Amino acid sequence: MRKTASWLLAAAAGFGWSGIAVAETPVRGGTLNFAVVAEPPNYDCHSNTTFGHTHPIAPHYSTLLKFHGKTYPDVTGDLAETWAAAPDGMSYTFKLHKGIKFHDGSPLTSADVKASYERIIRPPEGIVSARRSYYSDFGDIETPDDQTVIFKMKTPVAGVLQLLASPFNCIYSAAKLKENPRYPEREIMGSGAFTFVEHVRGASWAGKRFDQYFKPGLPYLDGYKAFFVKSPTVLTGLLGGQFDAEFRFRSPGERDQLVAKLGDKVWVKEQPLTSALIIIFNTKRPPFDNLKVRQALSLAVDRWGGGAALGKISAIRYVGGVARPGYEMALPEDELVKIPGFGKDAAAARAEATKLLKEAGVDKLSFKLLNRSATDPYTTAGVYLLDQWRRIGVTAQHEQYETAPYQAALTGGNFDVAIEFISDYTDDPTLQFTKMLSKRVSPVGYSDHQDDKVDNLYKAQQRAIDPVERKRIVNELDRHVLTMSYAVPFLWFQRITVQPTRLKGWYAMPSHYLGQDLSDVWLEPK
Repeated sequence: MRKTASWLLAAAAGFGWSGIAVAETPVRGGTLNFAVVAEPPNYDCHSNTTFGHTHPIAPHYSTLLKFHGKTYPDVTGDLAETWAAAPDGMSYTFKLHKGIKFHDGSPLTSADVKASYERIIRPPEGIVSARRSYYSDFGDIETPDDQTVIFKMKTPVAGVLQLLASPFNCIYSAAKLKENPRYPEREIMGSGAFTFVEHVRGASWAGKRFDQYFKPGLPYLDGYKAFFVKSPTVLTGLLGGQFDAEFRFRSPGERDQLVAKLGDKVWVKEQPLTSALIIIFNTKRPPFDNLKVRQALSLAVDRWGGGAALGKISAIRYVGGVARPGYEMALPEDELVKIPGFGKDAAAARAEATKLLKEAGVDKLSFKLLNRSATDPYTTAGVYLLDQWRRIGVTAQHEQYETAPYQAALTGGNFDVAIEFISDYTDDPTLQFTKMLSKRVSPVGYSDHQDDKVDNLYKAQQRAIDPVERKRIVNELDRHVLTMSYAVPFLWFQRITVQPTRLKGWYAMPSHYLGQDLSDVWLEPK
């Protein structure tokens, strides 16, 4: 059976997607049942950062641009049919498809794109725009006609098309936003391939085909149903056929069980994920305002030993800085290991940690560790970290919550230390460094520190069009944030995808936020 698994792994890696070697004719109909191990805290795409939002809700919405598994990492159009950048990089013009409709039958025009991006870039008071910092150099948005949107730039910016392809940048109705800027938090009304049917809190989410979807012949599915379940239930559901898919990732042990029982009825793909677990220190709560305390707690964690051990049983595996290991702008390993907490001599690091706590005047440190309730990798990581800190005489109480109360505690600053994630749809530093920024710059700067150097380096890399210069700035930024330890990476994820072979048209990309609009997914009849 391991021979079968190896063949499937090779095949999946070779095809880069679901392992279909020849063109197949899509079959219309059927309902896709899939599992999600988290539930959206609210419905607003612009404020959310979790897969628990994207997986059930993305099928209801369209975005200006998007990534598709067939062409990843290149950007493709969604609402935009064509686009062009000015030679000086100071403007980007998009032409929308004609005949696009919202689910209530009203037309979607350039005015809706403008209103949605104004909400993202310059949110009204009381509106949370989690990715606002990405767009700080975006200027006016012009709409010369119903099909044309022009983004003006304050200065040339690196990766504009990638920024406009965010799966979280849902396009909302301008008319409805004018009536109530907060309507997306509690109401679904998009232009995606599926209309909203129901949300049964704590149980499920359902959507059905939008017959007036602007892409001819799509979607193939009659509908979909997402089931909100605990992580252990996913394996049982996949083995028993209750779930057609789970779009996040599986652990190494779950992969082996699925392949052992289902054999060639599943395909497997393994790849690094653009996500990491991070440890966030609340700098507004002493003693975490003290650099020596933060560095001590980072030094106490054996990341290299943890990656080797936990990578065999969970989704976390790789050691890296804020730029993903292996990414072209990541710190080289020989530089990374010189930074406190990232060296390979665990005994020496713990001795230094004990020394720093003594210098800080902190004895018998005790605190609460805020964490999500998801077993893999959050519980796994939390248990490991508690043991690591215990080895330097530090006691942490592990407090785990479902997504909504966890998010409320995190955003409200009601925590000592938290396990959080950095995760976005590409490796671009403009996206991945937002949780390292000062709170005044980024609403997801949960450590609530103020550091002009961090913010200025972040802005400089955004504006660095030359790749060599941008890499130099990103490396300097990475070194600084790791050293200051406001929030530090623990381990980066591995994405192990195991899907039934009857699931067609879905592509496993390096981000679990991508490919979730389900517009061209179909099911082979059983």
